Amino acid sequence: MQVSVLTIAPAAVTLTQDLPGRTSAFRVAEVRARVNGIVLKRLFTEGTDVTEGQVLYEIDPAPYQAALDSAKGQLARAEANLTTARLKAERYKQLITAKAISSQDYDDAVANERTYEADVISGKAAVQTAQINLDYTKVTSPVAGHIGISQVTEGAYVQAGNATLLATVQQLDKVYVDVTQASSDLLRLKRDIASGRLKADDSGKARVKLIHENGDIYPEEGSLEVSDVTVNALTNSVTVRAVFPNPRGELLPGLFVRARLEEGSSPDAILVPQFVVSRNSKGEPTTLVVGANSTVELRVLQTPRTVGNQWLVSAGLKAGDQVIIDNLQKIRPGAPVTVAPTAPPLPATASTATAH
Repeated sequence: MQVSVLTIAPAAVTLTQDLPGRTSAFRVAEVRARVNGIVLKRLFTEGTDVTEGQVLYEIDPAPYQAALDSAKGQLARAEANLTTARLKAERYKQLITAKAISSQDYDDAVANERTYEADVISGKAAVQTAQINLDYTKVTSPVAGHIGISQVTEGAYVQAGNATLLATVQQLDKVYVDVTQASSDLLRLKRDIASGRLKADDSGKARVKLIHENGDIYPEEGSLEVSDVTVNALTNSVTVRAVFPNPRGELLPGLFVRARLEEGSSPDAILVPQFVVSRNSKGEPTTLVVGANSTVELRVLQTPRTVGNQWLVSAGLKAGDQVIIDNLQKIRPGAPVTVAPTAPPLPATASTATAH
């Protein structure tokens, strides 16, 4: 019987993997109360962008201003006492040289001076603490980003002990996409790159594309930043994190997306059409090739993933093999065949392999 064949010729293929995940903010800052008091003013509009250091709330500063004034008074008293004690110690130093006073009197004067020095240090610390608490009455944004709904209104009493949540600021100029990948896939990827079967990009980081729930591809390309070092014992998977630029604010935290990880490129991949691959009784993929003496030979293949409408073959075929592509129902292994002069054209397919 005459059959048409496809002669195997290795080709370069980019390998990718689609993984489901969700977006999250690049930075999330919870604005919380750091002093107790009544909220006097809210100084921002909900749902707008704020800058780092922008004042968001004003808490009643009166008690903290009073505490600062009291601390300054205590510091002034300590400094005055220190001045007197220091002058006395200087006079006693001259008198002890002339042996006009006892050594005990001089020692007492020096100790008194050091005591007031300690009081001044404590007073300065008290002033600094009071100033810090007064500054905390003006609640500022720790990062630049998009602020959400205010959790308190004017007149609300907030507490530092409970760290009352006032608002949340999220930085969205970049976003994270966290996906889970089977640990076996991660190990296979590292092994293939180490052996040279796959080639990573120049930076050594896999490039990532984002696919929306409706199938649209996000125009900005991301990069794989980090993978967790611990395997989840329940799912046998690891968490992989990618970073995507978000200049137009299209990506919001919590979106369900699919991340297409570009794992690397295989310079000598073998591809065969899906329709020439069938399954044997064990469920193994097989195909028919023209073997020795122009007889049909059954080959068992390893087909880890697809490339468009073709299988990527990792074992079972080699360059130059002639895969039979027609009359597959009429021939059996061992049957003699003749190869047709020309093979019919095959449908065009993509050059990117996606794991399924």
